[in-house]
Amino acid sequence: MPIELHPDSDCARILRHRDQILQNLLAESRSNPPKHATIGERGLWTAKSQEAIAARQQLLKALETEEGLEGLFRYRTHSVLCHFHLIADEAYRIGEGLGPVAAYLSIPEIIRVARECGADAIHPGYGLLSENPDFVDACAAAGITFIGPKAETMRALGDKASARRVAIGAGVPVIPATGVLGEDFDAIKREAAEIGYPLMLKASWGGGGRGMRPINGPEELVDKVREGRREAEAAFGNGEGYLEKMILRARHVEVQLLGDAHGGLYHLYERDCTVQRRNQKVVERAPAPYLTQAQRDEVCNLALKIGQAVGYECAGTVEFLMDMDDDRFYFIEVNPRVQVEHTVTEEVTGIDIVQAQIKIAEGSTLAEATGAASQSDITLSGHAVQCRVTTEDPQNNFIPDYGRITAYRSATGMGIRLDGGTAYAGGVITRYYDSLLVKVTAWAQTPEQAIRRMDRALREFRVRGVSTNIDFVINLLKHQTFLDNTYTTKFIDTTDDLFTFKKRRDRATKILTYLADITVNGHPETAGRALPPAQAHPPVPPAPLADPAPGTRQLLEEKGAQAVADWLAAQKQLLITDTTMRDGHQSLLATRMRSIDMIRIAPSYAANLPQLFSVECWGGATFDVAYRFLQECPWQRLRDIRAKMPNLMTQMLLRASNGVGYTNYPDNVVQFFVGQAAASGVDVFRVFDSLNWVENMRVAMDAVIETGKICEGTVCYTGNMLDPDRSKYDLQYYVETAKDLKSAGAHVLGLKDMAGLLKPAAATILIKALKQEVGLPVHFHTHDTSGMGGATILAAAAAGVDAVDCAMDALSGNTSQPTIGSVVEALAGTDRDTGLDIGAIRSISNYWERVRENYAAFESGLQSPASEVYLHEMPGGQFTNLKSQARSMGLEDRWHEVAQAYADVNRMFGDIVKVTPSSKVVGDMALMMVSQNLTPADVLDPERDMSFPDSVVDMMRGNLGQPPGGWPEGIQKKVLKGEAPITDRPGAHLDPVDLEETRTKVQAEMEGKPVDDEDLCGYLMYPKVFLDYMGRHRIYGPVRTLPTRSFFYGMEPGQEIAVEIDPGKILEIRLQALSDTDEKGEVKVFFELNGQPRSIRVPNRKVAGSAAARPKADPADDTHVGAPMPGVVASVAVSQGQAVKQGDLLLTIEAMKMETGIHADRDGSIKAVHVGAGQQIDAKDLLVEIE
Repeated sequence: MPIELHPDSDCARILRHRDQILQNLLAESRSNPPKHATIGERGLWTAKSQEAIAARQQLLKALETEEGLEGLFRYRTHSVLCHFHLIADEAYRIGEGLGPVAAYLSIPEIIRVARECGADAIHPGYGLLSENPDFVDACAAAGITFIGPKAETMRALGDKASARRVAIGAGVPVIPATGVLGEDFDAIKREAAEIGYPLMLKASWGGGGRGMRPINGPEELVDKVREGRREAEAAFGNGEGYLEKMILRARHVEVQLLGDAHGGLYHLYERDCTVQRRNQKVVERAPAPYLTQAQRDEVCNLALKIGQAVGYECAGTVEFLMDMDDDRFYFIEVNPRVQVEHTVTEEVTGIDIVQAQIKIAEGSTLAEATGAASQSDITLSGHAVQCRVTTEDPQNNFIPDYGRITAYRSATGMGIRLDGGTAYAGGVITRYYDSLLVKVTAWAQTPEQAIRRMDRALREFRVRGVSTNIDFVINLLKHQTFLDNTYTTKFIDTTDDLFTFKKRRDRATKILTYLADITVNGHPETAGRALPPAQAHPPVPPAPLADPAPGTRQLLEEKGAQAVADWLAAQKQLLITDTTMRDGHQSLLATRMRSIDMIRIAPSYAANLPQLFSVECWGGATFDVAYRFLQECPWQRLRDIRAKMPNLMTQMLLRASNGVGYTNYPDNVVQFFVGQAAASGVDVFRVFDSLNWVENMRVAMDAVIETGKICEGTVCYTGNMLDPDRSKYDLQYYVETAKDLKSAGAHVLGLKDMAGLLKPAAATILIKALKQEVGLPVHFHTHDTSGMGGATILAAAAAGVDAVDCAMDALSGNTSQPTIGSVVEALAGTDRDTGLDIGAIRSISNYWERVRENYAAFESGLQSPASEVYLHEMPGGQFTNLKSQARSMGLEDRWHEVAQAYADVNRMFGDIVKVTPSSKVVGDMALMMVSQNLTPADVLDPERDMSFPDSVVDMMRGNLGQPPGGWPEGIQKKVLKGEAPITDRPGAHLDPVDLEETRTKVQAEMEGKPVDDEDLCGYLMYPKVFLDYMGRHRIYGPVRTLPTRSFFYGMEPGQEIAVEIDPGKILEIRLQALSDTDEKGEVKVFFELNGQPRSIRVPNRKVAGSAAARPKADPADDTHVGAPMPGVVASVAVSQGQAVKQGDLLLTIEAMKMETGIHADRDGSIKAVHVGAGQQIDAKDLLVEIE
């Protein structure tokens, strides 16, 4: 009695059913000669020992040791990385020295291995030799049983042309078609014309879409026939084919047959295989949900007629096209083998088709093989859907992908069946064979339930390292055309929205890639800089002392901006804005503080310091630095802080018509940006102009007022108000400017001392004057660069200032703001007592102290306050950034010269207000002068020609506005070289930006990724910076979630970190080891991700690889023809110097046993051919140049 096995296409089912197999064998071994069983690729080989007693003893011994059956596997050199031979007990290499396809189709090699291992039967699975009658004959000649139809049946039905004759003889309708095509293309053209276009070229000796080509007109005929023949020859060893009339609205219905050697023939009902791509099935269903019972009976009876006409044995499938216009069935072909999609039939009939094949080959009747005594005993139960998960990229013309699977998780649960063997973490998908990874079959009681179950299963999959079609299939399953059963065989080809879906974000792999890159190559921002303490403790925010009490934000939301301003003016206590999250770190740490460190502490602010006036956390340089250096979205930062700090007002620094950029923007861009900032969470807008020109501030202020948020119109302090030699900026100047701001609609007057130049005595006079003469609450901002900031704040408080800016102790002083704890202590018990809890301040400051340790690389190096600020008058926020620029230019050791040059430039420019962006212009000029060893006299010398920085030219044109008294005539003329400047508002000269047109443009540049209003604002401010950020984000994912130390310095072997990429979604990452650099210049980095091994390869940019790489095609160069997919060059049809016309065949690529033609996209001549037949190529490799 034969051993009954339950094989799977990739052998996994054998392993799942092992216990049942062993029990069957044990029961049978007592009375029946046992057999030695071997597992073959996508099928099963069975063999019996010639010496029954010895075989019985061998089997019993195996059963006693619970080893079970031995697995025997044949594999090819090119599939050595596949999983099959790893689960087999014996594995034999075939086709050594042959190419991949030749080895795959090598009949002599397979027969050799079968003989050597003692097999007496071969199950071919559904590989391409399963339809080859020569293989059947070879098995017979070797005395080996072929589990499948007889050779004569295969010749009658496996050849599609002869199968048509059988169908016609049996009275089964067929589609009009030619016979087998000859070599005379004139004759082929005549035959094609007789049938009429459109036509389908089909291979006579195989299926699976190989060798098939649609031909829409006579101009395509010759090339398509040649392409199809080559592909059929490569796939089946025989290039014969024929032409068939193409039905335009067709369904693909196939019927499963089982026949025995005793004349019995059953059908196992039909399957729907209509959803196809390139004539390969993507989704299969059983039964076909759209058929009536009468139609089901009709198509099944037609299939039986075909089978009866040839005395069909074993499993086979009869395929039909159903014309949707008249519901008629047309015979297409017979596949004389088990098919990939046989699993859906097994699920709804309960019959194991492969097991039945083996029993039939051993002589069993259909009743014995299936357990069904007659056709009427075979019934349908429920509905099944099968989806093929392939390593293809649907959004790139289904180009097959290859490489190592870095992570794999499959689906489980009720009604889900998986058939696969190559899918596992670490598995390698080669470029040589089929892209099928795993078959997923879902069963349920109704079609709708089966689809929902399949959808759920596919969403559970995680496949990393190679592209898959999973998201495409999920999209297809929910498409209304699929759900209402109106789809045709052209459904995929004609439904563009199937390809509109979001790809899996694969955030874990991207984050691992970033960590690997930084670990191997370091971060460019920290290279050569100071390191954090080796034993730095992780920052832990203090616990909230209570639920957040209502604060200023509630007042704003309930009563509006003017009510907040009135309340502020009426307060006796001094109100404080904490600047740690914006100007504090901008001034001390070159703006490099990351969002995660701010968001983590925000709840502590909300709960423990609800008396704060506001928290400055956005705008200024933080906007572009977030994109440019920190690889994070500033809008995400704003939204997250807003959510974690619901009771305190958030504050931003807005550069008026400069937005958060360094140039003037059109009015509608400024208005759009302000509106979005308000919508995303900003409550207080500190609006200033870099030259104190109120006219240039009005558009931004009006936009803020329109949002209902607080408009803090700001005057910037510079120079020395009490110095009679610098009367340009005297008391009257500041009072008049403040009055203009009030007239422009400001709710609050901001006094911005960005360099820390306002001395206590001047502050007393200025604050009193502003309070008395302007009538707005005053919000004072200064820096502690000189060490005098705290004294100035106390003087301002005594003079009646309403609110002041301070920074948390650990990030205060020097170029930052005065220390908040010291101010609170100084005013405690006085009439200006701030009401803030000093204990809460210190606990939050302790957190910032730990945070600051991780930013050691960005410290300014200023060890103490310096009176030098009164010389250079450099804004605190610019100080560390300018030092960083000087360091990058090799001028770090000449910093004091830079400071002196900064002061010199200010005088040359007429003593201007220096705040971003005007301060940046002064800094650019100072760096140029020091680097070129220029003196002020050199610059002002009219006889000495020189080139000025672009920012200087832009400012002298008037594009930043006008300073009091205008620009010095001499320097302006020299910079502009005769160009006429503008003297009115720069925004008046800028045309409005078409926002929707720009959105469409950006979306196109980002390959169709949706562009929301926040993204659009980011692009409008910094086009290149934004696009660069998006490009890096596509590669590295949400690195904003990484701990700061890991972001800047990577990881050490053995180190573990936790990364929360979404609420409740935490990645536990452990770095295990790093390999040496290989010949490609790459390092393999080994991680453990949530307990599972993952490895990432990254280039070691410190060394060069020795392996030569092919040149890549430049997408911007239309003379380049690049490879659309990885593969092997099958043929080259052109040579250097040859003239070609648009559409001419250049070469063909073979990948995954499919052949693709590459055609010229324009007329020209061949400048160069970079590849030859047989060479391996990667996607985007340069193939041909056409000039």
